[in-house]
Amino acid sequence: MSPPRRLILASTSRYRKALLERLGVSFDAMAPDCDETAHPGLGPDALARILAREKATSVAIEDALVIGSDQVVDLDGEVLGKPHTAAAAEAQLRRMAGRSHRLVTAVAVHDTRTGRTLDAVDVHTMTMRALDDARIAAYVAHDAPLDCAGSYLLERRGIALFSRIEADPETADDTAIIGLPLMKTLRLLAEHGYDVLDG
Repeated sequence: MSPPRRLILASTSRYRKALLERLGVSFDAMAPDCDETAHPGLGPDALARILAREKATSVAIEDALVIGSDQVVDLDGEVLGKPHTAAAAEAQLRRMAGRSHRLVTAVAVHDTRTGRTLDAVDVHTMTMRALDDARIAAYVAHDAPLDCAGSYLLERRGIALFSRIEADPETADDTAIIGLPLMKTLRLLAEHGYDVLDG
């Protein structure tokens, strides 16, 4: 059996790092070099996919498999970006309250040895509770989701905003809603010849 390839997670997200740590594999986490505002006008699925690929291919480490991931909130075809301020976060949540939206999570795995990049997209349908302004303001004050698309952190109190979450029927993988669909990541790694059960 050949020695395991070096794995790189092209992310500074502690949540994505924690998800990958579940697999018990050795990896390094590095910040990607990716401009998330460089593709105005792209649809939600295409945007998530291209950003995941750009993150994965931005890390120039020799002979490594680099994992990139991106998440996009799709409200009736409109991409909701990161709010950056509490007022903008509250405004986003008011728009989504009592409605359903799509949470699109893309993952890409880039092989720096061959230059080959593979990707996959996961979609969850998220139905938010009807929320009044006071609850929205209290939530934003608690979780401060200012750098999160859609203005919520499912890893924290944000899960309480939702009445229903419908999984992607392909894998029904709840890790996707946290930011890294592990089952699809494992499939892409295997297509590159890396199986976590070999190590």
